[in-house]
Amino acid sequence: MTNTTPARQRKPGVLAAAFALSFGLAITASHAAEGSVEPQAIPPAQPAAETLSARQQAIPLIAAFTATSDMPRLNAALNQGLDAGLTVSEAKEILVQLYAYTGFPRSLNALGELMKVVAERKQRGIQDAPGREPGRVIPSGDELLAVGKANQTRIAGAPVQGPLFDFAPIINQYLQAHLFGDIFERDNLDWQSRELATLGALAATPGVEPQLRSHMAASMRVGLTASQLHQLTQLLAKHGDAQAAARASEALAHALATMQKQTQPN
Repeated sequence: MTNTTPARQRKPGVLAAAFALSFGLAITASHAAEGSVEPQAIPPAQPAAETLSARQQAIPLIAAFTATSDMPRLNAALNQGLDAGLTVSEAKEILVQLYAYTGFPRSLNALGELMKVVAERKQRGIQDAPGREPGRVIPSGDELLAVGKANQTRIAGAPVQGPLFDFAPIINQYLQAHLFGDIFERDNLDWQSRELATLGALAATPGVEPQLRSHMAASMRVGLTASQLHQLTQLLAKHGDAQAAARASEALAHALATMQKQTQPN
């Protein structure tokens, strides 16, 4: 599926271009083409705050240890998250989403570790809150593609398109229909939590710095603050990996510098 060329184009925002690095292409912000779907509002999530909650602090650690297949530390992070109020449904959803960033093998192994953790906690008399399953009806076919495109646009700050998608248009269909459609439409995990998980996984993965920078910008777009993201880098340094923390710190500095340039008068 190729992108429809809009009649008029505006100069893309710098943050939108940063997000495009996750796909290795340029983003063009445009007026909505006739018949297109308007990006939907970001789903309700935690209000903006200066610090991450105890529940939120566990999420990037869970993701980082999933990405590195560090089962002992993943076990500890899962226990930390459940102790802090993460429901079993939310923990499962984090690990399911991570297959898109870490691959099926690591996601499946992490889900197996979660099963083990929940069973061990139950044996110790700990009754973890099961949480709720997704309640939103996920569309299919063209409607799913349209919803996913709207979600992708909202998170990126502008429609995502460019030479890479012209070269391999099917990859954007997969991104829109599956990642931003099937997964992001599941409403048992808010978008801030989804971005915290993505940041943790990407920070722990060498060689994906462009994607990490893009998701730092996206994280602020869905309501996380610079202070919270700085705290994330500190958590990675304290409990995770020094190199992962350094990559996250560089990505945050890049996102903030880009924001500052964007707000400066021409």
